[in-house]
Amino acid sequence: MPELQRLRPDHAPALLAFEQENRAFFAASVPDRGDAYFTDFDARLTALLTEQATGLCHFHVLVDTEGEVLGRFNLVDVADGSADLGFRMAEKAARRGLATATVLHLCTLAATEYALTTLRAAAALDNTASRTVLTRTGFVPTGEEVQLSGRPGLVYVRGTAPRV
Repeated sequence: MPELQRLRPDHAPALLAFEQENRAFFAASVPDRGDAYFTDFDARLTALLTEQATGLCHFHVLVDTEGEVLGRFNLVDVADGSADLGFRMAEKAARRGLATATVLHLCTLAATEYALTTLRAAAALDNTASRTVLTRTGFVPTGEEVQLSGRPGLVYVRGTAPRV
């Protein structure tokens, strides 16, 4: 069973492989990270871990029993009891309910481990998979429209209290 783990330095090789292997898949629904992301991966990871240590962000990876990264689930811009959720799943792990289950788990962690009460997320209108995960996990559209790398999107919000 896959496990959600807080991002650590030893995740670097599996995380880089995840990003490289799924680059084209991700680019179909979210903005491409660009070549510099891969060239400067080690420095970028170090910066993320430093930022995480300050409590401004909480980065996670969904890892299978072999240590392969199946997804990324991040809480960023933590302030005043809220944070922004971002996530991406490997192509081979998509459409299996893992993103939905992991977002629900992360909502619980947000409340119990990080003392967050509200999570926000944004998804492009044409990113049906992410919008479905958000809806299934209790996020509701706020009505606020945003541009995500030139693509129209919606903002969603959810409290971290358990759903009944």
